[in-house]
Formats: sequence, C-alpha cells, structure tokens
Amino acid sequence: MIVVGGEALVDLVPGEPLDSTVDGGLRALLPRLGGGPYNVALAAARLGVPTSFLSRVSTDRFGVALADRLSASNVGTSLLQRGDEPTTLAVVALDERGAAQYTFYVEGTADRLVADPGALPEETTALSLGTLGMVLEPGASAYEQILRRESARGTLTVLDPNIREALITDPAAYRARFASWLPDVRLLKISDDDAAWLTEGADPVAAAKTWVESGVDAVVLTRGADGLAVITSAGELAHVPSRKVTVADTIGAGDTVQGALLAWLHERTVRDLAALDAGAWTEALAYAAKAASITVSRSGAEPPTVADMAATV
Repeated sequence: MIVVGGEALVDLVPGEPLDSTVDGGLRALLPRLGGGPYNVALAAARLGVPTSFLSRVSTDRFGVALADRLSASNVGTSLLQRGDEPTTLAVVALDERGAAQYTFYVEGTADRLVADPGALPEETTALSLGTLGMVLEPGASAYEQILRRESARGTLTVLDPNIREALITDPAAYRARFASWLPDVRLLKISDDDAAWLTEGADPVAAAKTWVESGVDAVVLTRGADGLAVITSAGELAHVPSRKVTVADTIGAGDTVQGALLAWLHERTVRDLAALDAGAWTEALAYAAKAASITVSRSGAEPPTVADMAATV
C-alpha cells in the first residue's frame, strides 16, 4: 500500500459576497476539508489504490469530518493519531485566475504534533510526504525520521515540498534542510514556482537537473498552463500539455497530480523509476494531467474517482 504523511486541515474558501455596507465587501467563508498530503491520500485512494494516511487529527468537529471523509474515500486510518488540539485552518483568497493564496492558523494544532509511529507496515511500498508536514515542528522532525528510515529499507519515497512561504521563518535553513532530504527521495514532484523559490530564481528545469545530480531519481515539474514535465538522469524525458477545462479554482491540483502519479506507479508495480522510458513517463504524466483537470473544474479539492476518470474523454 501507499502511506501518505502530512497535515489535514480545513480550507476556508470564499463564497458569495456579503453585504458591503456592513462588512466592507468581504465574502462568506465556506469550509472545505483539505491539506496537501490529505488531498494526495484522497486522490490515490479514489483512483483505486490501497492508501493509508499518517497524521494527527483533532477530535473537534472539523477533525471528525476530516476522519470521516478519509473513510468515505477508502483511505486507511490505522496510522491516524487523534488529539484534542484544534484543527489547522487555512483562509483562502483566490486571484482572477482562480489560483489560491493562503493565510494559516497553526499554533498548537493537532497535525503538527504527530508522533513517529515506528516502522511502517511491511506492505508499505511507497511513502509520500510534503507541505506543512515538513515545516511545522515537532511533526516535521518525525516525518523526516520516517523518510530516512523508509528510504533505507527500499520504499519508493516521494516528496512534494509545496512551499507555503508565510510559514517558513528561516528560508535559508529550510533550503538547506530540503537539500539534505534529496538523497532519500526517489521522486520529487514540484511546481515551477516552488522550484524558483527553493533556488532563489533559477530556471526550474536547470534546478531539476541539479536535484537529480543530488540523488533524486526523477523530478516531475508542474508548470501550470504549460502542463507537466519529467526530468531524470537522461534529461527531460517527457512533457505533456495541460488539458483545457473551465477552472473553478486550482486548490488541490498539484496534490491530485501527486496522488495520480502514485496510483499509476502502484498499479504497474513500479519500484524502480529508472525502469521507466519516455513512453511510460508520457503515459504517467498524461494520466496525472487528466486527474488534475477534473479537480480544477470543481470548487475546492475534490479529486476524481476511477469512474470520473473513465467518464472523462
């Protein structure tokens, strides 16, 4: 099975405008269950892959809803820890393109207090980590320890840093820590914007080649309207365009890409990324792009199911 570790939170997404004479033009905020790794777990499980979620979730009303949605999407919860701390909140602002910007409320919240559970189940074939889980302590250190331990035992390790700049108080220290993870990461999935931030402005493809030289087997770049690309030691092996859809918002798009890639690799029992040629990577990226196109056509992070994928041309 796939194990996905990281935060589960509630996105507060803008709804209809309120009365501007009273509230200054603010919009109502609608709760949407999310968090990068949480969305990755949902995406993989909805695509028919055995998936378990490793995190700590509150026992408050939001936390109950988060846990219930995992179960409804067939995500395993045997690794889910519970606590009476509050749920992390992310207030979302959407720009004219539907792209999301976030303000986080994370002090003393449940997900950042996750504990290392020890060795993951023997049936674990892939481990996916990222976003706030790799930033907020003490949980970040726990996930880092799990990453190194699973890498050493040959698990396919996958990372999406999914940078949330407002929560990184020391960018230089984070960049150094990110670099220290790379020898233990087999697949790095990262957006152009995050690649530029991590390298302080370098070209994303050049950055990806550097990360491959540091030990990563493959880097998948999400390039917005320019689609998806993969870079390995052989260079840029494949590129697929994004699919044209009416965008509701982009919340969960990159998470869906990660979940879909995990599902595609699992279904084909791929453990060694070096075994994939350009044709296989093109197929994998096209599958991920299709899944993401369905997510962005919906409000909030709502990854597709197997049936959704079959019904989409």
